[in-house]
Order: sequence, then C-alpha cells, then structure tokens
Amino acid sequence: MRITKSRKIELLKIGIIHSPFKELENMPIQPVGAQDAEGEVVLEKRFMAGLKDLEEFSHIYLIYHFHKATRMELQVVPYMDSEKRGVFATCSPLRSAHIGLSFVELLAVEGNRLKVRGIDVLDGTPLIDVKPYILQFDYREGATSGWMKASREEVKRKRSDNRFV
Repeated sequence: MRITKSRKIELLKIGIIHSPFKELENMPIQPVGAQDAEGEVVLEKRFMAGLKDLEEFSHIYLIYHFHKATRMELQVVPYMDSEKRGVFATCSPLRSAHIGLSFVELLAVEGNRLKVRGIDVLDGTPLIDVKPYILQFDYREGATSGWMKASREEVKRKRSDNRFV
C-alpha cells in the first residue's frame, strides 16, 4: 500500500491551528510581527491528556505542516534578504518536509484547546506537535543569527508575499 504525502500528514497531525490569517499573502513572517494576534490550537481529544501541566509554561513551540507549500527548493530568497540562501539557513516553508515552527505565548489551556498570542500561522494549519519553552534548555547566551541582519522592528513590519506559494 502506497501512502501519499497528505496521508502521511494526516497520520502525524494531532490538531488544527486557528488564527486570524485566512490568506497567505500579507501575513506576518514571524511571531514577532504578530505579537497581538491571538489564535486557538485545537488538539484532537485523544491527545488531551498530553496537555497536563502545560498551563504552567508562559510560552510554547508549535510544530506544524506548511500545508499550502506545493514545492521544495534547496535555495530560496528569504523575506529579509535579497540573495539566495540554502533553505536550511532560512525559515522558508519550501523545505523538504514542509515543517514549520512558531514560538508563541500560551494564554490558557481549556480542555483540548490552547489559547495563544503571537501566532503567525495560516488558519487551518495542521498541528504536528507542541513543546514547552524552557528557559534553562532553550536560551543560549551569545547566539548569532548568521546572514540575518534585519532589526527586530524591520521583521515586525515585514509581511509575506507570494514567493513561497
């Protein structure tokens, strides 16, 4: 039996991400540009027990499938640059597995629903996993951002276009 890409995602999917963003174009390109955008993550009820104690964390990572990405590119021109970069040195959705990662503020856990702020994800995006942000694990003093030179303010203002559709 051959398993299609969409069936593989269905096997990995644990829920759906809801956000105010209904179209790919003109979305924030990162959570920093969506600081006030609130959304809801709805897990399938069979995963609800896995949310125990999550409300103790202020922030979480959402791992999801870029379900609107239709191709893979090994080099892309990222939003905050004008030169081609290797896809693994970017946050482009055109990666081999079309996997995305967003860091959001957790506002509440209500049953199988997570209320979040700072969501930069297209409404209806399939959720693959949720992980807590743990300062002692994730913070790295002196971390660098490679080629990325744009300021935080520039990233906040930047909106998506159709280059990754």
